[in-house]
Amino acid sequence: MGIVIMMLFCLTMHFAAFSEQINAKIERDSNTHSRRRVVDVKGGPESVIWAVQLSDLHFSVHHPDRALDFRALVGPALSMINPSLVLITGDLTDGKSKDLSIMKQNEEEWKEYQEVMEDVVKWSALDKNIFYDLRGNHDNFGVPVIGGSFDFFSKYSINGQLGRSGKVNSVTVQTRKRKHLFVGIDSTMSIGLRGPTNVFGHPTDELLTEIDSELAQWNSQSEPVTKISFGHFPLSFSALSDSEKSLKDVFLKHSLSAYLCGHLHTSFGKNLKRHHRPGHHFFQLNIHPMQLESTKNCSSVATPPVEEFWEWEMGDWRKSRAMRIVAIDSGFVSFLDIDFKLGAKRTIILPTFPLDSRLMSTSSSLHNYECHSIDPSSYETVRALVFSVSPIISVVARVYDSEPGNLNMVMEATMSKHDDNSSRGDLYTAMWNFKAFEDPSPVRYWLQIEAIDIMGRSSLTELRPFSINGLSAKLSWTWKEFLVMGCQWASLYYPIFWACLCFIFSILFIPKLLLTFTKEPYTYKSFSANKDLVSGVTWVLVELCRLSVVWFGMLGYLFYLILFPWFSGQVFTDGKDRKYMTYKGWVVKFFSESKKLEFIGSPDIMLVVLSHLCFVVLPSILVAAMLAAEKEGCRVQFLSLSGKKEDDYGSENNHRSNRRFSKFCVYKRWIRKLLLVICLAICWKHLKKCRGLMKAYEMNPFLHFPVYSFSVPLLLAYTIYKTRGIQ
Repeated sequence: MGIVIMMLFCLTMHFAAFSEQINAKIERDSNTHSRRRVVDVKGGPESVIWAVQLSDLHFSVHHPDRALDFRALVGPALSMINPSLVLITGDLTDGKSKDLSIMKQNEEEWKEYQEVMEDVVKWSALDKNIFYDLRGNHDNFGVPVIGGSFDFFSKYSINGQLGRSGKVNSVTVQTRKRKHLFVGIDSTMSIGLRGPTNVFGHPTDELLTEIDSELAQWNSQSEPVTKISFGHFPLSFSALSDSEKSLKDVFLKHSLSAYLCGHLHTSFGKNLKRHHRPGHHFFQLNIHPMQLESTKNCSSVATPPVEEFWEWEMGDWRKSRAMRIVAIDSGFVSFLDIDFKLGAKRTIILPTFPLDSRLMSTSSSLHNYECHSIDPSSYETVRALVFSVSPIISVVARVYDSEPGNLNMVMEATMSKHDDNSSRGDLYTAMWNFKAFEDPSPVRYWLQIEAIDIMGRSSLTELRPFSINGLSAKLSWTWKEFLVMGCQWASLYYPIFWACLCFIFSILFIPKLLLTFTKEPYTYKSFSANKDLVSGVTWVLVELCRLSVVWFGMLGYLFYLILFPWFSGQVFTDGKDRKYMTYKGWVVKFFSESKKLEFIGSPDIMLVVLSHLCFVVLPSILVAAMLAAEKEGCRVQFLSLSGKKEDDYGSENNHRSNRRFSKFCVYKRWIRKLLLVICLAICWKHLKKCRGLMKAYEMNPFLHFPVYSFSVPLLLAYTIYKTRGIQ
């Protein structure tokens, strides 16, 4: 009997586990279905669809003009453009105090965002379901749990109101000929820290798997699909997952056309764009990576698609009042950035073909042209979308040849409007002999389009180079653009950190070892005799070793920074529990769940860690060494001027020639005064940083980070005191 009961119990448990697995699978399938949406485009032109992107709105209670301008300008603009989608890629609210020091959620800003978006949807007369908004790092400041009481995004955002609770949401805009897949990504921290240690995207392995699944949803169909992803963080500010995978790996796998993002605003430059190919784990020096020589291969055997995609960061609404229109015309993806700082636009022109050879051409463009992979009819016309509040009476396309050294117009063609009674927008086309513009230079021919409305007002596009055969024009970053777009900071943080520490330890230990184990007199005399850079640097660093308190103090401070927490602060909006930060990240413990999450917020903390090491600790050690060396040099000069040991310095003539300079050096000590100014600058920068951290994380410098706050200023003060006299 007992055996029968045991068997029944085992069968019951097995059935329960099986039922749980089935229910979980049904729930996953249901979630997958709920986050996918298909929009059928009604009306012409059928060959092209377009969407609008907005980013970094930063609605703030301290800057009401941002929301006022958004309400006044964006609604009418969307009504004129009539996009298939509206994508808002993060930083919907600002979440900062008036002095920018405290960064946490403010519910009033979220209420304002909700009200403004309701007005914009109403003004534009668009379906609210085509609006997709995403979290940015500002929308995640101090949010400990998604769905918790401080997660105002889930309550007030459009995605939240429409039940789009997942981290990944996709929508397919389809015409009779092509599908256009848009995949939105929320890669913010799962546990949102306050700023300034919340600036990176943090895709998890689970998130990457979801993105991979969404991008692959139409792979089994033969119908052509253009894939575009949108998120807040540029890939240069996106961390790796636990398995060392990245968003770039997934995007390359699916041959994405473009990744649309925000986050960086326009303060770093206008060319925040990047063409991605495999490789370049740490740096990419220019917008276009080094391109391999391509060989024409148009065999009938199916070849894998080229692994590449464009990353287009856009300007912000916060200061730049920027909006972007993205168009997909027969698979060709183009965009236009619009500046609303001077007010509303009456006419907007977006050329959709040919593409700008600087920022839109890809390696596959050349292959498609050479192998006729795309319908040849898509090359036969110049095409442009024209949006206007007034009727357009004339649109003209002009092509200029730059080969003679200046621009000579070689083609002028009147464009005709695409006729469709149910048109979603106005597409203008002009026939041309595209083969006449084949050229090995991607910047020889330039396109400009002019539209004139019924009031006689003329609107011109910017001149843009094009390459009909799909070649890419090389465009270089400025040094600031390279720093924010070309460097993979998540991969660089630890190499830079340990390289910096090794360098600091070397300038402490090597002179100490030389002083202890060699008989070479590393003194001012030896430097004066040799007068070379190595002798000078060695003498300066050895003088620091003779200030034992400072040397051991700096060494102990470095070990403290490696082995112990830097400070303890409030990292969430509620401010209930204090967490502590090390160079590896914040250690956050949830007592209710009895678990510890170690080192979250890495590499975000690099803004605090690297700036402290490179701009406070290292300069302090060097200045302390120079103060010690300056005192010793002046002491020796003083002894020389007082008549002691004059014969140690060569001939009498040489001594006289240097006497006036030596008097100035000894009695005025101008080098010391300069070093004191540098000390003040270091301390001012350090204390200013401490003040910012104190406000950001609600800390008391005497209680929560005394070693971090006072070690460097005290060691510098002691060095200044010990080097004050020369006798």
